Amino acid sequence: MTRLLLGTRNEGKMHEAKGLLADVLGLELLTFLEVPFSDVDETGTTFYENAILKATSIGRETGLPVLSEDAGLEVAALNGAPGVYSARFAGQPSDASRNNALLLQKLEGVDERTAQFVTVACLYLPDGRLFMTSGTYAGTIARVPRGGGGFGYDPLFVPEGEHRTLGEMSSEEKNRASHRAKALSRMRLILSDLLRSGDL
Repeated sequence: MTRLLLGTRNEGKMHEAKGLLADVLGLELLTFLEVPFSDVDETGTTFYENAILKATSIGRETGLPVLSEDAGLEVAALNGAPGVYSARFAGQPSDASRNNALLLQKLEGVDERTAQFVTVACLYLPDGRLFMTSGTYAGTIARVPRGGGGFGYDPLFVPEGEHRTLGEMSSEEKNRASHRAKALSRMRLILSDLLRSGDL
């Protein structure tokens, strides 16, 4: 079995990644619970920069192949904000309830509520190679939070073609079409190819 470390401390992201990568044969997924690693300051200005920063920093510290990602919400009426600052939109420490409240406050009286989730995933290998994938999920921002499922902005995000928020959907429904599902489905193909060829 080839060991791959998930470079996140976010329990929601770990749970989703484990579900989406569970069928990759020959891969043993590890988390920070099994292999502790230091916090990485997300100093990048794009999702790509932060994903690379996290994967390479954790990979160099642990000596393991690492899969990290950076994800966030881009709201059209806010010129793409909160973007890379999604987790800390309302300040540190990160708090989903405060982030959601601030987002609703900024959109008060705004009818144009188009938004998209973005995920950029980065696979770091100990020989220095990097593999990148990405995914987006289009939708709109609800006027009040709905549902207790998911995490982050899920109770406010209504996917295109849906009337429910992600917070009202099951994790299986969300994982069929979400930004993370798209990015990790593409990464799953890369992982499978690397395992088959013996490069991982």
